[in-house]
Amino acid sequence: MTGEGTSPHVAYRAVLLAAGLLLFGLLFRQLTTLLLAVLMTVVIAIPLSAAATRLERYRIPRPVGALVALLGGVAVLALVIYLLIPPFVDQTNEFVDDVPGIVKNLEGRAGDVVGSEPSEVGDRVQEWFEGYTDDPGKLIGPITSIGLNVAGVIGALVLILITSYYMAIRPDPLVDGLVSLVPPARRAHLRHVLARVRQSWIGWMQGVGIDMLVTGVLTYAALTIIGLDFAIFFAVLSALLVVVPYFGAIAGAIPPVLFALTDSPGKALLVLGAYTLVQQLESNVTIPVVMSQRVRMHPAMIAIGVVVVGRLFGFVGLFVAVPILSLITISVEEFWVRQLDADEAERRRPEIELPSGADEIHAGDLPSEELVDEHAVRPAS
Repeated sequence: MTGEGTSPHVAYRAVLLAAGLLLFGLLFRQLTTLLLAVLMTVVIAIPLSAAATRLERYRIPRPVGALVALLGGVAVLALVIYLLIPPFVDQTNEFVDDVPGIVKNLEGRAGDVVGSEPSEVGDRVQEWFEGYTDDPGKLIGPITSIGLNVAGVIGALVLILITSYYMAIRPDPLVDGLVSLVPPARRAHLRHVLARVRQSWIGWMQGVGIDMLVTGVLTYAALTIIGLDFAIFFAVLSALLVVVPYFGAIAGAIPPVLFALTDSPGKALLVLGAYTLVQQLESNVTIPVVMSQRVRMHPAMIAIGVVVVGRLFGFVGLFVAVPILSLITISVEEFWVRQLDADEAERRRPEIELPSGADEIHAGDLPSEELVDEHAVRPAS
């Protein structure tokens, strides 16, 4: 029985709305992996398409140019893996094995913080690290929800690369198909929005690449000069975490500072100073010059958005948080804010005043188009 003043139709609509939101939430959780895969595919296809377009100027066929760009990217990634991953894995295992001894120097302080017996702290920290080193699948978040093993992840990555290659070869049919979904009067505007998103994502990728390189090299050099062990481990970790804005730099600095504290407070201060200098260089030079001019988002919005994206998409979503946020920002700005500004400008547009006391206006009495246009663009005094 509905309350007074409430019609059954309103109650039914409320129930249907709640059911629709619940269904959307369930579908979103199940489609999280698919959404991330599609986003990663588009992110990879954009630079491949840009490289193919640039190579076309030198009369290189587009399929060949996209293939060269793809193979070049894979070769660079393989070289980085060959040079960094083996020592990184070795130092990671050594670091995990040394965790009880590292924590032993700090177990009294940590025991006071976590409320556990000092002897239990080292074992608990080691178990936490080993949980990720023995089972890396925990780090890939929603991918594990569909039961993919390592071979499945590699197969998915290969499929993403192949799909990105074909998208880069012929992007026009995909763009035209997306544009055709809107009314003809809106299609030029949608193409402008897509061009803005493309430019923003390319700028983000360029900034991330430079930022990772600068952060990794400077961190490794600083830690080596200070004489801190596991320098490669900490440098690679810091370079990977710069993909996560702001929070990544903080998370990457905590392990080396705590590790240096087990040696001496002075060394911990040196490590903290080194990370602070690298972070300041990143915040004041790399990000503003290379990335922010393309992405153009407020730091507070990025910080809050990263938390929200992490909650929705898990750990992997943090690495594509900026593209997601830039897409949302550009869409809101283009389809909502600018429309509101246009409506407000149209509302404030001065109207043509008709002669007072005229009972009948003939066509010949109306002002000409030139006068109308001139009056429309000239603000009323």
